[in-house]
Amino acid sequence: MTEHHNGTFTGERAMYQAKDMFFRDCIFEDGESPLKHSENITLVSTSFRWKYPLWYSKHIDVSNSDFEPMARAGIWYTDNISLKDCRYDAPKGFRRCSGVDIKNVVFSDAAETLWQCSAVKLEKVSAKGDYFAMNCNDMIIDGLELDGNYSFDGAKNVHVTNSKLMSKDAFWNSENITVENTYISGEYIGWNSKKLTFINCIIESLQGFCYIEDLVLKNCKLAGTSLAFEYSSVDAELSGPIDSIKNPLSGRIVCDEIGELILDPSQVDVTATKILSK
Repeated sequence: MTEHHNGTFTGERAMYQAKDMFFRDCIFEDGESPLKHSENITLVSTSFRWKYPLWYSKHIDVSNSDFEPMARAGIWYTDNISLKDCRYDAPKGFRRCSGVDIKNVVFSDAAETLWQCSAVKLEKVSAKGDYFAMNCNDMIIDGLELDGNYSFDGAKNVHVTNSKLMSKDAFWNSENITVENTYISGEYIGWNSKKLTFINCIIESLQGFCYIEDLVLKNCKLAGTSLAFEYSSVDAELSGPIDSIKNPLSGRIVCDEIGELILDPSQVDVTATKILSK
């Protein structure tokens, strides 16, 4: 394996088609696509300062490194990449990648990051930006702190644990999603989705959980949640009160207290949902 230490690389495609290389304490300065079509690359304590650093690459290991604000659209069409203990300050970070392992990484500008990626693992990740993880599939997430709206739109086969999501319109158009031990705050959660399961979560939402097929909530607290479950098939066991429920389509809802129950027989079959309030 060829090693590069304390190097500075400039110009377009500076290390084009690099293979079997190790970089430590290096800087990729101005110049687009410095590691395009690279393979079997290890990068330690390295800085990327310009656009499109890792496109069409394979088997990439990045640690203790920085992607600066101009490293836009940094990692696209890349397979089997690991990012650990890094700071990522550029938008549109990952797109159409597979085999993505991200641990202890801060995305300060995560706008349109992780789009259409598959086989993704996130652990102890902090991200700020809208449209995070759109159309991704097969994701395992633990310890995500997200501040950004419209997250996980169109996502499939996602398991989230021990996280905090400040996200309006999260999990729209999604399918086969499980969220456990997580705090979620945002309007209109989960619309137009299938097979959403929330376990031991605290959730705040205006008009949350509407137009959902096969919604399950187990031991969840819906704090400040109103006009929930409209046109959804639901199986919910809730702790604490819920502000209001509106026109669920079918199923069962068990809770401690309901502030307002809206059932309009002209809109739904009011006998199709069993509602029990303690």
